[in-house]
Amino acid sequence: MAKYNVFGVGNALVDIVVRVDDNFLKENKIRKGVMTLVDSYIQNQLFKSISDKVPDKRSGGSAANTLIGLANSGGTGYYTGKVASDSNGEFYKADMEKSGIEFNVPPGEGFSGTCLVMTTPDGERTMLTNLGISSELSKNDINSNIIADSDIAYVEGYLWDKENTKEACMYTMQEAKRLGKKIAFTYSDPFCVNRSRDDFRRLTKEYVDIAFCNHEEAMALTQTDSPEDAIQALAEYCGLVFMTWGHHGAMISNEGVEKHIPGYPVKAIDSNGAGDAFASGVLYGITHGFSIEDSCKWGNYMASQVIQVVGPRLPFSIKDKLTEVLGK
Repeated sequence: MAKYNVFGVGNALVDIVVRVDDNFLKENKIRKGVMTLVDSYIQNQLFKSISDKVPDKRSGGSAANTLIGLANSGGTGYYTGKVASDSNGEFYKADMEKSGIEFNVPPGEGFSGTCLVMTTPDGERTMLTNLGISSELSKNDINSNIIADSDIAYVEGYLWDKENTKEACMYTMQEAKRLGKKIAFTYSDPFCVNRSRDDFRRLTKEYVDIAFCNHEEAMALTQTDSPEDAIQALAEYCGLVFMTWGHHGAMISNEGVEKHIPGYPVKAIDSNGAGDAFASGVLYGITHGFSIEDSCKWGNYMASQVIQVVGPRLPFSIKDKLTEVLGK
């Protein structure tokens, strides 16, 4: 039996979560509902603008949120990302380990990456990210021995930004394939897909066993006009696809056979981390012998819980709900 359920790799970012209104976004000319990469100057100016607010600081990054969700369900994980020898880097490592995820990557020179996560009253999240040293992650930071001791290697699409992080992404997938491990990939954001569509298609066809996306990412990748058409097209790239679809829940394509798994009707106060939480529930289910449908159901439940709290992850364990939700 593998020591870890999931080996995750991605951008290691300290999330600084605040609540703002729509006027704040308009006044600062920030595009709502997406992640935008910014430099230190722009991000620092925004930090000054929110100095009257009380931010919530957490270790983050898409794949990191998923690994923490896995731990909240009772699973085991090891995360690889790059932080600096600064206070944010020290916080990141300590917070990941406190959350139940192993994190042991030698820190680098520079400053740790940060993400200003702004949540509006409608629950929509908008992110301004300064990657810092997280973008210096390289294949030399990937430990093949840890991959060998994991069931699934999970990679985020946000890594497809710089040559060295691309190499880290590719090396992880190549090693996982060589070692006979399952490879899961999340497309991360529509802007990632639109920028790297051909690469993502190739990666999915050549390496990916389990693909995660939302309906917008699926449509962008397949260049179709409806979620239904998108998941049918994705079935040609990957044997197992999980596509979230807002309040509709999620769609599964398993070897070309599609199935809809309804979501849980809840009042969302913050959509940040919903997709990451969904992936964590699915990965927990798959690595613990659940059926594909039950894994998706647990993913939907995890997502429904995350959107009811501020921030991209749950601040508590949720494994005691397994019996209530799935009878397990």
